[in-house]
Amino acid sequence: MASIALLGYGTVGSGVYEILTKNKETISKKTGKDITVKRILDLREFKGTPVENIVVHDINVILEDDDIEVVVEAMGGDEPAYTYAMAALKKGKSYCTSNKVLVANHGPELLKVAKENNCNFLFEASVGGGIPIIRPINHSLTPEEILEIDGILNGTTNYILTRMNKEGLPYSEILKDAQALGFAEKDPTADVEGFDACRKIAILTSLAYGKNVKFEDIHTEGITKISNEDFKYAEAMNKGVKLLARSWREDGKQYAIVAPYMVGEDCPLSFVSGVINAILVKGNMLGDAMFYGSGAGSLPTASAVVSDIVEAVKNKGNHVPVLWEDEVVKVCDHAEIVSNFFVRVSDTVSKDDVKKTFSDVSFCEGVVPSEYAFVASGIKEGDFYEKVKVFDAKQILRVM
Repeated sequence: MASIALLGYGTVGSGVYEILTKNKETISKKTGKDITVKRILDLREFKGTPVENIVVHDINVILEDDDIEVVVEAMGGDEPAYTYAMAALKKGKSYCTSNKVLVANHGPELLKVAKENNCNFLFEASVGGGIPIIRPINHSLTPEEILEIDGILNGTTNYILTRMNKEGLPYSEILKDAQALGFAEKDPTADVEGFDACRKIAILTSLAYGKNVKFEDIHTEGITKISNEDFKYAEAMNKGVKLLARSWREDGKQYAIVAPYMVGEDCPLSFVSGVINAILVKGNMLGDAMFYGSGAGSLPTASAVVSDIVEAVKNKGNHVPVLWEDEVVKVCDHAEIVSNFFVRVSDTVSKDDVKKTFSDVSFCEGVVPSEYAFVASGIKEGDFYEKVKVFDAKQILRVM
């Protein structure tokens, strides 16, 4: 038998308990051991529930219990998660988490401590919710030189953009619906401003290349300025609007960006709708591989956490190597990225002036009264933003 402890019994923590209980027989067969939740750390009591007798309020009860071999954290945030993770790993207890803030901030350090103490720091659920992506990068894609990662990594923003596209409702109204349905937090900033997706692409990039990419270095934009008029243009151009997290290497340099993109139907990410997430990985031998599924929610995220628990139990006393060194790889300034740009301007703006300013340009007209749009292709972002100033743009989006 393997005993574990849960830190937090909220949405994800309760989901982990439910899966371990309902699928106990299946998990036992695949693991070779019965997995039992011995302790739950939470501020609440949960009187009258099946877990009331295993709830504790002091982390030391868990840390000092030699029977507990895996600590599962479902609290979120940097602290006290970091302190708990360090303490558990130093005790030789494997640590499984869905906490992307913890992983993005301290991944290399916690992996190093896990190695030193012959246990594991596992975080499958930290990027794609229920989508398996960390383990495939670490194992299945080991033979590949990963060239590019493009992803829809936030279900909240994808839900909002999908409904704006299909129903023509304004951003603010759909955000309220998303909050009422539990798809968006009371404070949605991390999601709608792109910060959540930024942390996730930083984690994926670090794992893909084995060096530490800091999320603070990645240029990030959100969806709060997207309007229904943008979707009218997108439809006229046979495209959709998606918040993409992108990472690639070119000429020995590392690039990464999070921003809204107009995405054409030739890209499989254009068909990803609702709260679904998808990650497109390009390898130099495999080509494109897409990972698609539920990117959030209690049971999908908990399923990924349980997969880590199984991995930890099967590898008790054996550290599973993960290549993520603490050497920082500097991400190039986004001004150096060559992009295609969609720009909306007033119809008083001279098309001849636009043509003179941008060497490769196409126009889209007759979509919204008193304005038109143009696409400037193949231009460095720094040069583009300097040149576009004179046109007093109503909207600027990148085009993939």
